[in-house]
Amino acid sequence: MTSSIVHGWRVLKWGRILARHGALRGIERDPNTPAPVRRLARIARFGARLPARPRYADAFQDIGPAAIKLGQTLATRPDLVGEDAAHDLLRLQDQLPAVPYETIHAAIRTGLGRDPATLFARIEQTPVGAASIAQVHRAVTTDGRQVAVKVLRPGVEEDFARAIDTYQWAAAQIESLSVEARRLRPRLTIENFRRWTLRELNFRREAASASELAEAMTAEPDFVVPAIDWQRSTAKVLTVEWIDGIKLSDRAALVAAGYDLPRLAETLVRAFLRQAIAEGFFHADMHQGNLFALPGNKIAAIDFGIMGRIDRRARVWLAEILYGLITGNYKRVAEIHFEAGYVPAHHNVAEFATALRAVGEPMRGLPVKDMSIGMMLDGLFSITRDFDMVTQPHLLLLQKTMVMVEGVATSLDPDINLWESAAPFVREWIRTELGPEAAIADRLILDLRTLAGVPELVRRIEARFPAPGGEPPAPPLREIEVVRIGGGWRYAITAALAAAAGVAATLAVLH
Repeated sequence: MTSSIVHGWRVLKWGRILARHGALRGIERDPNTPAPVRRLARIARFGARLPARPRYADAFQDIGPAAIKLGQTLATRPDLVGEDAAHDLLRLQDQLPAVPYETIHAAIRTGLGRDPATLFARIEQTPVGAASIAQVHRAVTTDGRQVAVKVLRPGVEEDFARAIDTYQWAAAQIESLSVEARRLRPRLTIENFRRWTLRELNFRREAASASELAEAMTAEPDFVVPAIDWQRSTAKVLTVEWIDGIKLSDRAALVAAGYDLPRLAETLVRAFLRQAIAEGFFHADMHQGNLFALPGNKIAAIDFGIMGRIDRRARVWLAEILYGLITGNYKRVAEIHFEAGYVPAHHNVAEFATALRAVGEPMRGLPVKDMSIGMMLDGLFSITRDFDMVTQPHLLLLQKTMVMVEGVATSLDPDINLWESAAPFVREWIRTELGPEAAIADRLILDLRTLAGVPELVRRIEARFPAPGGEPPAPPLREIEVVRIGGGWRYAITAALAAAAGVAATLAVLH
């Protein structure tokens, strides 16, 4: 187990890098930052020349691969790191120096368990992308197909394990410092980061996610998910169909190629809404570098390492919340927050409705096209502290993805009306999920499940209350209260008395 001294040294070293980029300035100035953390931030920046504007993404890039992934996770937590930091961290897109091809070739051989020449006719030595976890090379299979080969960086698993160990230690220290820190749940953030990273480090999981998303998106033919080559994929090597398109970040190339940019923007918005609202399974890393335009004004996505899930109940709550904010039904939005357990019951529903009105009313006076999803969600986060709202990680990941999609869509079409583009889809989904037909269907399903459970219920009743003459049920075990009585010698006396009682009972049975 790593010692606290080692953890502390790593944190100070990372803190020094953050300080040089001005990334600790917000922590120092935030009145809710625990005093010990504020003092450590001041120590870390002592003697450093600070930039005029904090460069959060650059700082995480300098720390290393694990920090890049952590920064991408923190981009979903504006309540934890602040809105400016969260926005800047969205720039992190895994651009790192390439690993030499000789090392990668050996990793492919090890990962596939055989000579790459038996599976690939050619692998280009210059990578098309080098990220914190993997490196991607273009290749041609022995049967002539163009593919992309994604290879896990050698040693990355060990590096991530060491970093995450220290992240967990640091989060536990921070959480112990104040009630506010516990409300923000930094340990849960790191735990989610750990789980996401473990999934990304296993390419079979990524392949399965891509396959599942492809099935879910059959209703959106203009959104393409590349096919997985399962025969050339393992936990450490992933082979997928090659996407020959133009990145959505290259607006000039898209215009020169004659793409319909407003149509691409609408396709992206609809694809995301179908994933997040209709399917509850969405690509959570939809930045411009992971999206390509294909002939026919189609969009293809790559990199399925980070995926989000939302259960049906949470999706219904989310739809009602957004709809209520748009229409001004703040009382209903407040009630949903209490029903969902997002706001503790000791708060007042009417007071919360008033706080929501302060978020929603300024936007209701704007033209519909100027009503930003990101602006609305940021407003909701601003009142979480006043009402002791506990962090909901799945909704934070969704919020980050919504803001990202909104940014890409508006870069394609600055005049896009997001609400108008989404309205037909959302209206149909709300009618399907919240309308009378859905209520009747839900009631029928609930009643059928209840009826199906009746036989098992009868068997349990018979087992608990047998017919006259049957074997009586065993008496329930008596609950034993554990009492803390003091120092170690008292525990020793108690244990000795318990042992003596046990011996006496055994002798009594034998005699």
